[in-house]
Amino acid sequence: GHTGHTADMNVFLDDPEFAEIILRAEQAIESGVFPERISQGSSGSYFAKDPKGKTIGVFKPKSEEPYGHLNPKWTKYFHKVCCPCCFGRGCLVPNQGYLSEAGAYLVDDKLGLGVVPKTKVVWLVSETFNYSAIDRAKSRGKKYALEKVPKVAKKFNRIGLPPKVGSFQLFVEGYKEADYWLRKFETDPLPENTRKEFQSQFERLVILDYVIRNTDRGNDNWLVRYEKQDDGLDLSDKDSQWTITKEPTIKIAAIDNGLAFPFKHPDEWRAYPFHWAWLSQAKVPFSQETRDLVLPRISDMNFVQDLCEDLYELFKTDKGFDKATFENQMSVMRGQV
Repeated sequence: GHTGHTADMNVFLDDPEFAEIILRAEQAIESGVFPERISQGSSGSYFAKDPKGKTIGVFKPKSEEPYGHLNPKWTKYFHKVCCPCCFGRGCLVPNQGYLSEAGAYLVDDKLGLGVVPKTKVVWLVSETFNYSAIDRAKSRGKKYALEKVPKVAKKFNRIGLPPKVGSFQLFVEGYKEADYWLRKFETDPLPENTRKEFQSQFERLVILDYVIRNTDRGNDNWLVRYEKQDDGLDLSDKDSQWTITKEPTIKIAAIDNGLAFPFKHPDEWRAYPFHWAWLSQAKVPFSQETRDLVLPRISDMNFVQDLCEDLYELFKTDKGFDKATFENQMSVMRGQV
């Protein structure tokens, strides 16, 4: 048996590595190591664990998004129902944040940017998720009924709560919010090669946000991992003197991509600025390396068409999918490209 039989729903034939991680998350839940709610943000999102309790991903269920009906921080839902006129970002499809998260990874992967941690649509079920009282009562009723009829119980395992669909993003370790490092680099500038690498990573973040027209990029939702290396091994002997020094490494991770893919341009361009635009890194023209990576792809109409088709396959799985709205989302994206 399987918790809420999500195993049949999570099939990733083309990505056995990801499938293995999801299996570990399901096994953890099965053995009582439940996803843990993240306190920040205006929606229900969870750190998914492996059976040993190590965080392996961030799961954001559709039904607990800011405007989902089971958002544990219910003021947003109240806001949507009672005063829809001032509701959310008027240019975004409400309650499809999980698709935006997975779509951002798809775009990142197709363009070869490598700044979005792998993110796919996954089904999970856990007692720690926010469920309605009715679902909880049904689940208790089923458990009670099965305890009374042990033969049936064996066959059904424990039919519990309904599985939730959401985005599952692999957890990245050793990263801090960009704000933290940007302040550090002001007082303690990076070595030249590392600065160039950071610039190159930064340019990829800019391209991602621009293509998906992210409406929510502050300097707190892109991350940086900076590792200074030891000052080298002194391998000197009396004949030759040489030391090996390793360059520091730096890497950007673009997380929180749930508010992208608008179906029309924001009415107020200033309303949703890219916060990176004020950084000194944004004043530098794109490097040749970045141009060579991205330009051949985005200037190829077949590539862009292919990208739109892949996004269509992803977005149409949502039960609120509307083809006309999707076409509008793609025309904004094509316009950005």
